[in-house]
Amino acid sequence: MPELPEVETMVRGIRPHVVGRRVADVVRPRCRRKPILIQPGFRQLRSRTRGCVITTVERLAKRVLLKFDSGDVMAIEPRMTGLVLLADPPTKEHLRLEWLLNGKGDYESLWFWDRRGLGTVRLYDPQQFASRLGPDVIGPDALTCSLDEWEERCGRTQRAIKVALLDQKWIAGVGNLYASEILHVARIHPERCAGDLSRNQIRKLREATQTVLATAIRYEGSTLSDGTYRNALNRNGRYQNEHRVYAREGQRCPACRRGTIRRFVQAQRSTFCCPICQRAPRR
Repeated sequence: MPELPEVETMVRGIRPHVVGRRVADVVRPRCRRKPILIQPGFRQLRSRTRGCVITTVERLAKRVLLKFDSGDVMAIEPRMTGLVLLADPPTKEHLRLEWLLNGKGDYESLWFWDRRGLGTVRLYDPQQFASRLGPDVIGPDALTCSLDEWEERCGRTQRAIKVALLDQKWIAGVGNLYASEILHVARIHPERCAGDLSRNQIRKLREATQTVLATAIRYEGSTLSDGTYRNALNRNGRYQNEHRVYAREGQRCPACRRGTIRRFVQAQRSTFCCPICQRAPRR
């Protein structure tokens, strides 16, 4: 489930404890579950990062980036059930990688945990990183995308706005949960064509995106009923208590207090909206 707020929370949680520290070793714990994707392979990843210093920790869309003094960049993509942790992994049998750290710090290891094995860990040299995760591949970040960029992107697609929001080449970082929340705040129906939005609607969309994502980061993300998402110290997020429409089918709309939240499917994903606050487009 990790989306931009959850991944940003992971980055902020681990950054103070790993930047400036040297990787003493990389360990792949024994795991009988579906293996995660590691490129260019565990042996190369281990040999290229062992002895390197972590210079920065950043977020790119829904990925955690570890940058090393060698110039290499490790991109960890948690996807549905992955977590980047410093302490207390939820279970031992789902641990996938451990980075042992030298130098002063409160934690001796950084962990990648993934219950379903959908996550990926890729190590890139600078040229590979630019070609595979550069701006031609990943869209502008949803937190910082300018109004002009929003207008340009909306103007060149006829897709439903909710579907467009999920396309990481279009806008990076928004996933299914926060797309429903953003559109409710902006009072835009999820099925409305992105290319038909007015300048004022696009402005409201941009403002809602920044507000919802920034608030979710402040609350350290959303831990849903399955309990999968945890922050870097294995604690629950709190934004699930602030959800307006997501997974609230049949409940009263908290904005207008008149509509009943309804659920429907778009691009094989659940969408939630208020039929009064978010007027459906004419067919």
